[in-house]
Amino acid sequence: MSDADADTTAGDRRTTHAPDRDDRFAVPLVGVAVDPETRCAHWDDAVDIVALRFGCCEAFSPCHACHDEATEHDPEPWPRERFDEPAVLCGACGATLTARRYLDGDDACPACGAAFNPGCRRHRERYFEVGGDGEPNLDA
Repeated sequence: MSDADADTTAGDRRTTHAPDRDDRFAVPLVGVAVDPETRCAHWDDAVDIVALRFGCCEAFSPCHACHDEATEHDPEPWPRERFDEPAVLCGACGATLTARRYLDGDDACPACGAAFNPGCRRHRERYFEVGGDGEPNLDA
């Protein structure tokens, strides 16, 4: 990671721009002022501990705004036909979840029990390909 693309801000926070990745995570992750549990400059509550994988570049980002700032292309949600592949990172324990498992879940990590932000359900279409009703088609 080059000094020009990643910097440490406010302690353990890092900003990483593609094509570089934040080396603290086992998955390719980019974002703005990301802490060790994937909270970012845009979402920083205790429950904001997920990073989501985008279909356009396969990179994980803590949020849509991080993806916008850290890459040079338009975001594409995770495609329905890939809902059985890892698409969500729990920032608390590092477990990766399939999109299906995350979307079917109860706003907590099934591996460690850490609470996820339930408000994320309101804008899931930014991260996951959805049907005409705005809900992910988990049967696809």
